[in-house]
Parts: sequence; structure tokens; C-alpha cells
Amino acid sequence: MKNILVSACLMGAPVRYNGNSLGLAPNDLAWLQQHFCIKTLCPELAGGLPVPRAPAEIAGGEGTDVLLGTARIVDNTGADQTNAFVRGAEQTLAFCRQHHIRHAILAEASPSCGSGTIYNGHFSGEKVAGQGVTAALLRRHGIVVVSQHNIAWLRDRC
Repeated sequence: MKNILVSACLMGAPVRYNGNSLGLAPNDLAWLQQHFCIKTLCPELAGGLPVPRAPAEIAGGEGTDVLLGTARIVDNTGADQTNAFVRGAEQTLAFCRQHHIRHAILAEASPSCGSGTIYNGHFSGEKVAGQGVTAALLRRHGIVVVSQHNIAWLRDRC
């Protein structure tokens, strides 16, 4: 059975910035368990960030820009958290390589994991098209990344 990465918060681990978790729809989880060996990881914890932590957003671009050094990830206190987020993305890529992972389901809108949308960088609650730094790095290395809202897309292709 192939391995798949699923964000730890989507599997119920209380690792989000506010100490909460998210979840997967029961039918999506059942399908994943039937077709994959689920591996979990939180890129932000892998990068050394604590729980709880201040909410963070990408300022000046998206994940690809962070990897290029032209955008930063800052928290709502103004502290630059870019290094921790990049370190977490690198740790996640290493984890995927170690476990021969070719597909990942990451939490949408996160500055790490967003695969189609992220917050706009102004802490206004507005989402914009873009990807988080972990999603960008995994995709750069050929790993298929989807959000918890796009598992049907993955189901149609696996």
C-alpha cells in the first residue's frame, strides 16, 4: 500500500496555531484508510513552532515567493517566522522522501499547507489564491498536493 502524507491537524491532532484541530469528512477518511497508509506530520511543529502560537500569514506573496526569499511569513505581533516555516517545509520534504510519499493532503489556507488559497497577509480574514511554503516546496519536488476539500479529485486519479 502506498504512503500518503496528511496534515496532522486534519487527523485530529491539536497542533493548529490555536491548539485546535481540523478533520476530514468520514467518507474521505474511510477511502484514504482503504487505499493508503496514512503518515501524519505538522510542518509548523517540524519547523520548531510551539502550540499555541500567534497566527501567521505570508506577507508580500505566496509560498513560492517565500522560498525565493522575496516574501516573508510574519505573525500578528509582527515577528518574522519565515525561518521556522521554511525549516518545517524542508523537514516535511525530507519526511516525504524517507517514506516514499508522492501525494499529500494539507490543510487549506495555512501559510504552510495551503494548496489553493492562503490568507492575504494583512490579518483581515480575507483569503486569496496562492499556496503555502510547504505546499510549494513539495510540488517543486513532484509531490501531488491537495487540500482536505479536494480529496474527490485525488480519488478520481488514484
